[in-house]
Amino acid sequence: MNSMYFTEEHQLFRQSLKDFLNKEVVPHIEKWEKTGTVERFIWEKFGEMGFFGLAYPEEYGGLNLDLFYTVILLEELQKINSGGFAANIWAHTYLAMTHVNKEGDHAIKEKYLVPSITGKKIGCLCVTEPFGGSDVAGMRSTAVKKGDTYVINGSKTFITNGVYSDYLVVAAKTSPELGNKGISIFIMDRDTPGISSTKLDKLGWRASDTAEIAFDNVTIPASNLMGEEGQGFPYIMQHFALERLIMGVNAHARAEYALDYAQQYMSERQTFGKTINKYQALRHAFADAYSYMEVCREYNYSVAYKLNKGEYVVKEATVSKLQSTKMADEVAYQCLQFLGGYGYMEDYPMARLLRDSRLGPIGGGTSEILREIIAKMVIDKKDYKPAT
Repeated sequence: MNSMYFTEEHQLFRQSLKDFLNKEVVPHIEKWEKTGTVERFIWEKFGEMGFFGLAYPEEYGGLNLDLFYTVILLEELQKINSGGFAANIWAHTYLAMTHVNKEGDHAIKEKYLVPSITGKKIGCLCVTEPFGGSDVAGMRSTAVKKGDTYVINGSKTFITNGVYSDYLVVAAKTSPELGNKGISIFIMDRDTPGISSTKLDKLGWRASDTAEIAFDNVTIPASNLMGEEGQGFPYIMQHFALERLIMGVNAHARAEYALDYAQQYMSERQTFGKTINKYQALRHAFADAYSYMEVCREYNYSVAYKLNKGEYVVKEATVSKLQSTKMADEVAYQCLQFLGGYGYMEDYPMARLLRDSRLGPIGGGTSEILREIIAKMVIDKKDYKPAT
């Protein structure tokens, strides 16, 4: 463990988290992968352990710990080999809850953040739409103010926790004529009339409930607006930095898991009288994969360090996600190859890991969009600003 970033307290936390996951989560993973439903009891156990509150204020039941506790949580979630279960947890904790914490007023935090930290309520973030994912400014969902209410119409898709969540954080246009300056953020209860969800069938992340959500004249109190009206776009952009870093950390962690498993397998698998970790071609392929992972991991730690200090790391987090998710796919592919025919079998971990990893270059901003963001910042000298 890198002592530049991790203290003895971090190491103790990592060990306790590993023990918890092995005892409370791992025995249920195969069931959840088959059913596509993570049972509610585990959410409350996470809450009891304080895992949902690592980054949140003590005032609302959180622990207010540094970002490297979050890094540890993300890394260890990847190493139980269920990208879907991990996504359910981090989408609740760092997508939905981030908006509640940053934009919600005290009343909203009391109603939603407190039970989110205890695991009594699950949240989802609804930004992506069927007509456009990375083109946030092109969203079509609307929120029309009528007296002391807003009426929401539109649809969202690819929403993690989109079926079983208790509340939704929703981006919609309050002033469509203003483009990205007309987007606002709202919070609403799942059982509000007019909300319906359809579960999606996916290549990977099988334990995760991913949904398309429709809003048909959904009427909510005006007090459910979070932050300022029209400021939704900069809020979303600002939080994208954390989301992209999360996906970068996830990527290096699952690559590390794949390499650890492959190394163990290669040390035991024999052909022609010797273990396959003695063949130069395989040793050098492993060394390349390991080096690629190590570079991404160290870079991600440096970005986490900057973000933890309060720096605005949109460029760095975008690089993190772009390169780390590409790396993870390549490493997973290579590690499956190390296992030969067994890599292709569902009884071994690589088939699922390869499927789950493939979401990395797509979700949270496609690699194509990320390259354009980097090009704008580096070539065109565009200066993205944090929300005020």
